[in-house]
Amino acid sequence: MAGYNPYQQPGYQQGSSSQSQFAPNGTTNQYGGTPQGGYGPQGTPHQDQGYFPSHGQADVRNDERLMILAEQAHRMSLDGDAAAAPYRPNKKKNRHAYHNLEQPAAPVQSFGGAAQGQYGYANTDNSQQMSTGHPYAGQQVTPAMNQFPAQANAPFTPGLQAPSPGFRTQPQQVPSTAGPGVSQGKVDPEQIPSIPRLRDAATQYYLDNVYPTMEQHIPPPAAVPFVAHDQGNSSPKYARLTLNNIPSTTEALATTALPLGIVLQPLALLQEGEQTIPVLDFGEIGPPRCRRCRTYINPFMTFRSGGNKLVCNMCTFPNDVSPEYFAPTDPSGVRVDRPQRPELTVGTVEFMVPKEYWAKEPVGLHWLFLIDVGQEAIQRGFLQAFCQGVLLALYGDEHEKEDEDQDGETPEVPRRIPAGSQVAFVTFDRSMYFFNCSAKLEQAQMLVMPDLEEPFVPLGSNGLFVDPYESKHVITDLLRRLPSLFSRQKSPEPALLPALKATQAALAATGGKIICSLSALPTWGPGRLILRDKNDLHGIESERKLFQTEHADWKKVASNMVQSGIGVDFFLAAASGGYMDIATIGHVSALSGGETYFYPTFTSPRDVQRLTKEIEHTVTRETGYQALMKVRCSNGLQVSSYHGNFLQHSFGADLELGSIDADKALGVMFSYDGQLDSKLDAHFQCALLYTTAGGERRVRCTNTVASVSESLPEVMRFIDQDAVVSMIAKEGQFHIFDIPLLNTANLVFNRTAATRMTERTLKDIRNALTEKTIDILAGHRKTSPSGHPAGQLVLPENLKEFAMYILGLIKSRAFKAGHEPSDRRTHTMRFLKSASPLELSLFLYPRIIPLHSLPDNSCFPNPETGHLVVPESIRALFGRIEDGGAYIVDDGQICLLWLHEHVSPNLLEDLFGPGHTNLADLDPSLSSLPVLETHLNAQVRNLIAYWSSIRGSKALTLQLARQGLDGAEYEFARMLVEDRNNDAQNYVDWLVHLHRGIQVELNGGRRKEEGEGVGAGLEGAMAGLSNLIGR
Repeated sequence: MAGYNPYQQPGYQQGSSSQSQFAPNGTTNQYGGTPQGGYGPQGTPHQDQGYFPSHGQADVRNDERLMILAEQAHRMSLDGDAAAAPYRPNKKKNRHAYHNLEQPAAPVQSFGGAAQGQYGYANTDNSQQMSTGHPYAGQQVTPAMNQFPAQANAPFTPGLQAPSPGFRTQPQQVPSTAGPGVSQGKVDPEQIPSIPRLRDAATQYYLDNVYPTMEQHIPPPAAVPFVAHDQGNSSPKYARLTLNNIPSTTEALATTALPLGIVLQPLALLQEGEQTIPVLDFGEIGPPRCRRCRTYINPFMTFRSGGNKLVCNMCTFPNDVSPEYFAPTDPSGVRVDRPQRPELTVGTVEFMVPKEYWAKEPVGLHWLFLIDVGQEAIQRGFLQAFCQGVLLALYGDEHEKEDEDQDGETPEVPRRIPAGSQVAFVTFDRSMYFFNCSAKLEQAQMLVMPDLEEPFVPLGSNGLFVDPYESKHVITDLLRRLPSLFSRQKSPEPALLPALKATQAALAATGGKIICSLSALPTWGPGRLILRDKNDLHGIESERKLFQTEHADWKKVASNMVQSGIGVDFFLAAASGGYMDIATIGHVSALSGGETYFYPTFTSPRDVQRLTKEIEHTVTRETGYQALMKVRCSNGLQVSSYHGNFLQHSFGADLELGSIDADKALGVMFSYDGQLDSKLDAHFQCALLYTTAGGERRVRCTNTVASVSESLPEVMRFIDQDAVVSMIAKEGQFHIFDIPLLNTANLVFNRTAATRMTERTLKDIRNALTEKTIDILAGHRKTSPSGHPAGQLVLPENLKEFAMYILGLIKSRAFKAGHEPSDRRTHTMRFLKSASPLELSLFLYPRIIPLHSLPDNSCFPNPETGHLVVPESIRALFGRIEDGGAYIVDDGQICLLWLHEHVSPNLLEDLFGPGHTNLADLDPSLSSLPVLETHLNAQVRNLIAYWSSIRGSKALTLQLARQGLDGAEYEFARMLVEDRNNDAQNYVDWLVHLHRGIQVELNGGRRKEEGEGVGAGLEGAMAGLSNLIGR
């Protein structure tokens, strides 16, 4: 495993010290690589100088900026709370799941097998040391109680990682202007908590270290790739708790103002090198479950009476073990067959389920492509691009080859979707067109359905749905001919709702997935929509009506989709940035568990590659359908609310999802129904019952455990920052369990939430987010065990960057002040509800890499480890942008290549090829770099390939942002979230504002609404956001 490279992609250039002289294809670099010192303004090599001119003016500008920052941050300092409360050993030793930190630390082997010495895990003992032969060999699996192969360990106290170089090693603080470390009134911005610094340090650490899920209890940052070793506690890729050390009482939790919740991404993708999810089949009896609470068997259940009793870890009920599942236990109470039982050793498993779990006969996933063939789609090139994307998704690059080889035989095409999956094609404008793509035909047959009032499916299932590989010649011919087939029909008004009803009827018997394209507001036929956003409601209370779904027929269709086990993904291309009513159309995808891809100013050919890649990703990613989800938790806790894309008929009922895929995440909030015992752990299990794309009915169980503590300082030490931000972004913290429910039209609405959201404005939500941030930081100050000067802003060690993330959330299009099209706001709101922690982290704080100063060895594999050498990112601050520079910026949704107006001509030639020495000569529709034999070109392409592999659902394609030339430059400025933009403060002013609010709160002078508790302002403003955006 020493040579294993989890990050290496086929597109990366391989090489050694001479790699700069070779292109990715192995040929000699005719340009000879970049000179040692880079290039001057006219391409003349200069020593110790990059691709840009002298920095004299930039340094003066930065010095002036630092003087301003010093004045703004007067008498403010940031300091991490390094003090920790002493550990208190508990009495019931074998009731905890983890190791005791008091055990001596021992070196742990790196991912590649090399010893890490002092950088090992702080709670690793000698018995858990990995062997050099395999990175996971020798690790003791540590599920709870008497399940240990050896004697149970001492009581659990969550473990922190031992310091690694640069990774959370020193407290970060901005000294006051009169304190030490200040020179001539300047404030060092490096001492302000930095998200790029955190990400870079964690990235380097996890290049050489595996994340063991039972030994380490603060997950890596969400935007950092890592390899997890499942030791009985599920990987953070599947489940992230906001608190890994939970307060024992609801009053203690209220003091912290933190949300108690879990972010779930049940079908998250594994990284190469991680353990595959075990799939277990218990036959007709099904998987063992607790008879009282119905929890599935997991590593934290225990066996008693010689193996005849199974004690549930959720409700402590002793179940009788069936004869089929019985195995004796050894003297320590551990089953003798435990090492051969993945359900007792692994935190995330899948169970095949018998027929009693079936709602329908499981079949392979049926894909129905519903394609807009209206006038706008044809004229803007959207129809042709969409057809290219479908061909790429089904056949890859094979669709570009001839259908027959030299021998006259059809070549075999590798399957890109599982065997048993079928596809169908329906187009629509003012009418609907169904296509028979049977493999027995030479060309597809088209049947026209003009009846929009009562549409039906004119084809039987055998003709409409076909195997895409048996009918490849028919499907390829159809998709290539569609643009010309409808080019003569001038139909600018599509009828979308009748088409959705017809496709729902076609999939009602089996369930499946609908992929729909749309390029104009559907103003024809039943369910026609009107132009609601006339730019006269922005900034006033009536604006919230634009975020709601008001059409009853669209709500009914969405509910019918879920009940039929159908998910819907939309690809919406607004005509010249026009209105699409995403609040109404996107409601169908949001409720059914699908996704809406939005192209507000679709331009061909600039956006063609992005569209085709996203269609390919949608079809080829792991997808399930006909899904039900249930979350269970330990005694003393209860589920209070769910947040995400789903349907729930009544509170407490299972969540229904028409479809769910690898990119979707849900949030679950918990509340107390009693006091937790600090001597016991708290357990959580997410059970997802779904049908795989291959046609198997399974339950995926994700098991997570946390400790319980009566010490609030201990609670604050084990916070998952990304999970806290995700829960707040997914509608904030509110308690639904004590609020009456209103069940209307099979949909659940929170009465108080619905009422309050009709009373709240976006300004109220921004203020509530600010107040919530103050509550959390003030809660830490109240619980801090050591005294701090009043002039210091004390941040929890694992919430140092929290304030910056919330500032990014306030500046997002969902909640920002100022004018913003309602479609953009609604699309962002729905994205926040279903975004994974990875996507959300990048969205709130983009990653920025300077290209003009890349080290020679960066963006190439390390010759010793094989890992890609990733350059350090910079802060999202205009003060870090240098004259003559080139920067690549990625927020997980779009990727910009920003070029300064005085960028070096030599740099342009190295990136874009000979003859490209002027910004004006570049093609504004460029979406990818050409393949050149230059060092810089290979570096940037390798970086893009690497980023593409650690992204969410959106494709990574480049968009040029040339200073003074492209409109995308405004988007670049918006992504500099540390600056004053988007009608919000800069980072330093924001910290000063929070500090003042915390001081007022600590002095008892902060006023709250009557009857509101901690965080209740956020409850009123954020609770029911689902109703605001028409869920």
